[in-house]
Amino acid sequence: MAKISINLATGSLQKEEIIVGIDLGTTNSLVAFINPEKEPQVINDAGKGVLVPSVIHFNELGETEIGNEAKAYLTTDPSNTIFSVKRLLGRSYNDVSEHKDIFSYKIIDDDTDALVKIKAGNKFYTPIELSAEILKELKARAEHALKTPVNRAVITVPAYFNDSQRQATRDAGKLAGLDVLRIVNEPTAASLAYGIGLDPQEQKTIAVYDLGGGTFDVSILQIQNGIFEVLSTNGNTFLGGDDFDRAILNYWIEQNKLDSATLAEDNALMQTLRLQAEAAKKALTTQNLYNEKVGEIWCSIDKNTFHTLIEPKVNETIQSCKQALADADLTIKDIDEVVLVGGSTRTPYVKKAVSEFFGKTAQDNINPDEVVALGAAIQADILAGNRSDILLLDVTPLSLGIETMGGLMDVIIPRNSKVPTKAGRQYTTSVDGQVNMKISVYQGERDLVQENRKLAEFDLKGIPAMPAGLPKVDINFLLNADGILTVQAIELRSGVKQEIEVKPSYGLSDDTVEKMLLDSIANAQSDVSQRMLIEARSEAEQLVYTAERFIDKNGSLLTETEITATKNYIENVKQALTSGDKDLILKKTDELNEFTRPFAERVMDAAIGQAMKGKRVDE
Repeated sequence: MAKISINLATGSLQKEEIIVGIDLGTTNSLVAFINPEKEPQVINDAGKGVLVPSVIHFNELGETEIGNEAKAYLTTDPSNTIFSVKRLLGRSYNDVSEHKDIFSYKIIDDDTDALVKIKAGNKFYTPIELSAEILKELKARAEHALKTPVNRAVITVPAYFNDSQRQATRDAGKLAGLDVLRIVNEPTAASLAYGIGLDPQEQKTIAVYDLGGGTFDVSILQIQNGIFEVLSTNGNTFLGGDDFDRAILNYWIEQNKLDSATLAEDNALMQTLRLQAEAAKKALTTQNLYNEKVGEIWCSIDKNTFHTLIEPKVNETIQSCKQALADADLTIKDIDEVVLVGGSTRTPYVKKAVSEFFGKTAQDNINPDEVVALGAAIQADILAGNRSDILLLDVTPLSLGIETMGGLMDVIIPRNSKVPTKAGRQYTTSVDGQVNMKISVYQGERDLVQENRKLAEFDLKGIPAMPAGLPKVDINFLLNADGILTVQAIELRSGVKQEIEVKPSYGLSDDTVEKMLLDSIANAQSDVSQRMLIEARSEAEQLVYTAERFIDKNGSLLTETEITATKNYIENVKQALTSGDKDLILKKTDELNEFTRPFAERVMDAAIGQAMKGKRVDE
């Protein structure tokens, strides 16, 4: 194993190491580095192109193809071809259920707030595993192009990503064999690429307008003393360049008087027309007319018609800009610069609308597809200690978190977080009537707490006795500039509160921290596999507990056949639990879930019927 030098003050690594910047996108992903001329540069490995479509295809053997090779399967094998996985990172089914019809693959609905799972073939995948496949491809391309191992990265996320989504991105990097030094906001990375914020004396307020293939967001940033603060963010995670393509496609369907129903059944023709619409959109950035033919279908459109078609969508983005300004309590005059990000900002009509709204020319002289990855590479260079002009604030050298079900480490403050900092998460009880919650605080990078360093433990007592899942316990970590950690737990319904103070880095030598980091890198693959097995087990055990309790309480509403069948399904889950096979456990859990789902509706109907008995509903 190679030895790595680590700067304990910053948590960064030796200068010789190449640390890449990765833009993990909804539609496309890419990777960049700082070249020998000290300039950020995107990687185009073996002429395959800079952009790697964020698409994964699984064949019958469970083998994967990533990027352009996988895109071809979107029409031929849609149920095993995963796209837009970034939308699912750190999300529960409830978060994405209203948009489930846009996904051609199966998202597992387990009627809980648990994180979503995706089924491809006979295996179950989490968005973390799928994102890791894309990151592995980016890592492999970088290593092939740079002729050197790439083990460290900075990965970007939208400014609106919550803690769960950021942690999921970090976990995906870990599973791909990358030590993720920092998760950076995409608008911050774009600003760095334009050189904004590199001068510690500079004070600016900027707007970053990011219109990608499938998502849009605008962020207002305040930059002071080299610190980027997101004042507000707004947007629509289901609006992007795809909508422009769709508008052109619908226009051609109307112009050629095509039958939408017949067209919908012809996947190949629909895909050809969709690609033609995308080509038209790109062509109209430089020409006034697009005129092609697909079979007997004329695909013709001029620039003015195109602008009329997309005007409502562009207006939606401008409304988001207005709202972001209002949320930041600023006016257009307060904005010093406007930066364009995302391939869809290449449409001249978009740039014109944004520039007119803000009253200044929006900057797009850096390739809008590449600007975020280039900025991430600059951030990586700063972390590597290669830029003496940048003041890097102190960071925490090891992650801080708590123990959750199954002995897992749930990170609350990731390593390399700037200090002072605060972060928190919400938890609940796992057993009915639970009145105490043990909170164990750990420091380290491993997925199992037993491999990490225990810092403190305390009990939150006096939680009101409620059914499992109802209490809401906020656990907050506050780490001050002196490295003192305050852990606070509060049950929101009752106000019961407890806190403790610890010194997380007390008694740790440089060698100990270095060993902990090296161990986490060496064991990343096995750690994540263990975590996923433990999570599957915890979920299965919780469902068995719920199902058995349901039969005891509501058996009178079920038939004998249903009770027998449910008990058989429960037994199947219990058998699977002994196997140690994550996919088998998830499969049997899913089967129990599917079978028992209608029962809850029946209980609800019975309860409503009982409540309404004897009552008259007046008109």
